This record gives sequence, C-alpha cells and structure tokens, in this order.
Amino acid sequence: MKPSPIFLIGFMGAGKTTLGRALEARLPGWRYIDLDDEVERHAGMSVAKIFSVHGEGTFRKMEREALDEAARNESPVIIGCGGGTPCFFDNMDFMNSTGVTVLLEARSSTLLRRLLEAQAQRPKLNGFSPAEVEKFISDSLSERAAWYSKAARRFPSDRLETPAEIEVSCRLFIRKFINPNE
Repeated sequence: MKPSPIFLIGFMGAGKTTLGRALEARLPGWRYIDLDDEVERHAGMSVAKIFSVHGEGTFRKMEREALDEAARNESPVIIGCGGGTPCFFDNMDFMNSTGVTVLLEARSSTLLRRLLEAQAQRPKLNGFSPAEVEKFISDSLSERAAWYSKAARRFPSDRLETPAEIEVSCRLFIRKFINPNE
C-alpha cells in the first residue's frame, strides 16, 4: 500500500526544500515535490512574475491546483508547501485529510539569518532592512499561527546547515515519520 503524502509546512526559511530534497535522495521510491516549482512549471514563469503580472489571488489558485495534483502522485511523495499555502482556501484541512502535515519549526533567529542570507531570492523581502525582516517574520508567524497550529506533527528544523546536520535530521525524520516501527 502506498504511504500517505507528507506535507512539509512552515515559514519561509524553515528548511522545507533543504529537508525535502535531502529526504528524496535517501528514500528510494519517494519523490520530493516543491509546490512553487510546480506552479512555475505550469505557468511558464516565476512565482515573483505571477505575483506581479496576475496577482496573489491567481497564484493561490494555481498553488491549490498544484497541491491537488501533487497529492494524487502515484509514488510516495513529500510535498514542500509555500509558507502561505496552509492559510488559503481549505488547504490545511485538505492536507490533513489527505496525508500527514509536518510543521517545520525553526527559531526566529534561525529564520532571520537564513532569510537575510537568501534575501535576493525572496522577492517579498526586497529592500527590507534586517530589522524589517525581523518584524516581517514576527508579524507573519503571528498571522499564520492559527493555520500552522493545525499541523498533525512538528519537526525541529534549526539543524539543516551542514551535511552532517542534514544527515542527522533526515535520519530522525525518517525514524519519526517514514519508518516509525523500525
């Protein structure tokens, strides 16, 4: 029997892509699907371009379609969701009824460091000072708390910096969520 999809949720910079790709490399037969990548593939343009040309509403509809499609994948899947994915439509209820939601939790200081390091790749943060990024994190986490709290499971994601930390985190994740009886 095919395992239920695992949905990685959490704030930007929590490590969903890093952990998802590392798990795919360690789990034969499993596939990692990044929802933003799927939306970009279907739209033929970047998420930033979709936002600027068509608006957030169009992006969120495309994201929901990608979520539905990813959850129906034939192989076992780990789906990396955007930070806002749980907050729109009935996405959180859909994910909880279709598979297992795992909230990746990183300290605010970890999120701040990661987002400042990758600020150029985060259009939402363009032009923000470090203090503004810190406030954005705090405000956004408060706004999203009601949705994030609906996650079935939680996983610490502060330790995804080095290959050794990623290896340890993958082993722990696999033991907790993929092979809990081993």
